[in-house]
Amino acid sequence: MLKAGQAAPTFVLPDADMELIDIARFQGKNHLILFFYPKDDTPHCTLEATDFSDHEDEFARHGCTVIGISRDDCIKHAEFRDKHGISVRLLSDEEGAACRQYGVWQAKEVDGVRKHGIVRSTFVIDKHGVLRLALYGVNAKGHALDMLRAVKELDS
Repeated sequence: MLKAGQAAPTFVLPDADMELIDIARFQGKNHLILFFYPKDDTPHCTLEATDFSDHEDEFARHGCTVIGISRDDCIKHAEFRDKHGISVRLLSDEEGAACRQYGVWQAKEVDGVRKHGIVRSTFVIDKHGVLRLALYGVNAKGHALDMLRAVKELDS
């Protein structure tokens, strides 16, 4: 698992419109929030993505771009985005490379069965590409506002 102070791993993934996004392009320009979530169109994942979208303008005012990542494919992301009016960019990590780099692909037990999945996690990366926060196992409710407060502290 990653820790604050480390250089943030970089990657290139497609978004819901199949445009390749290289997160290294944000270095020197914007703070970045990466939120990893288990699955499109599930209750907690929808709450988290819509909350980040509802506050996207406030994040932008603090020089921060918000990006969501799951292993769903680009088409599912587009359907999820359009169904719920999600405005933050959603990246598809079908192969799980970024999930492994960030340590969010973990074994968990569901109904007595052990399997791997994404642990809901969020990373705040400053303009220099350094992790300022690495949060694993976050609660979706109220999380976007907590992250907005964290981003405001980067500016102070």
